[in-house]
Amino acid sequence: MIRIAVISGKGGTGKTMITAALAQLLPGSLVLADCDVDAANLELLLNPKLIRTEPFMGMKTAVIDHALCTRCGECMEHCRFGAIERDGEAPHRYRVSPLRCEGCAVCVHVCPIAITMQPRQMGEIMYSDTERGHLVHARLVPGAGNSGLLVHAVKKNAMEQDRNCDLFLIDGPPGTGCPLISTISGVNIVLVVTEPSVSGLHDLKRVVAVCRQFRPRILVAVNRFDLELSLTETIQLWCNEEQIPMIGKIPFDPAVIESVRNGVPVTSAGTSPAAQAIQMLASNLEEELRHYRDQRK
Repeated sequence: MIRIAVISGKGGTGKTMITAALAQLLPGSLVLADCDVDAANLELLLNPKLIRTEPFMGMKTAVIDHALCTRCGECMEHCRFGAIERDGEAPHRYRVSPLRCEGCAVCVHVCPIAITMQPRQMGEIMYSDTERGHLVHARLVPGAGNSGLLVHAVKKNAMEQDRNCDLFLIDGPPGTGCPLISTISGVNIVLVVTEPSVSGLHDLKRVVAVCRQFRPRILVAVNRFDLELSLTETIQLWCNEEQIPMIGKIPFDPAVIESVRNGVPVTSAGTSPAAQAIQMLASNLEEELRHYRDQRK
């Protein structure tokens, strides 16, 4: 199984739109994962049929046993994150705000009798079926942390369920934080989607620097390349200097907006300029996959 992650240095570059189109165009058996767990939306373009869900248990949170609490207030005084509050009722009780608790367990050290650390559900993992294979996606509870751990759980679930597929296609998160690092860990190829803007080039350089620590094959595609041709040329020159293949340039196309509104990949909505460009991108990616398979033999 070859693992491919479609990522971006910044949000709004069209990464998910391209991932959905590649899922439709790439040959062979496929398993999909949406690792942008803070804002997962690949399902909006693939119309999956839910098979099952399972809870995702994140970091432990402090829990106060009111039957054992002496109401001394030591736990609140020692909590540096303001996660323990007094409810104001008579007799007053102390309670833990799960959104503020960082799981440091200082309160347990202060009061090991009344306070324990308990696992808390941070989200849910969904296993669904699409026309191109199974999709593993997730939702993170608003305000919850540990999105990097949830990304790891999504990838692990997908690989355990469909380990015999030819390709593992991942819709990754933007940026360079923990979710991105968890996404590209163990990946063979990353396709970085960027745009012709100053911030697009800046964040492209940052995300490539992170990816190189994991040594995957790095490829680049420029979305809406014709909006600022001078910056597209600058990105091309930088990629040439860094010996990074640019395998696709996708023009601005209102058909993309219309396809997103209709909840379908743009490549299934006709032969628009963007659809044709993505078909060329998929063809170039296939060539990269063949080259990668030959190297592994």
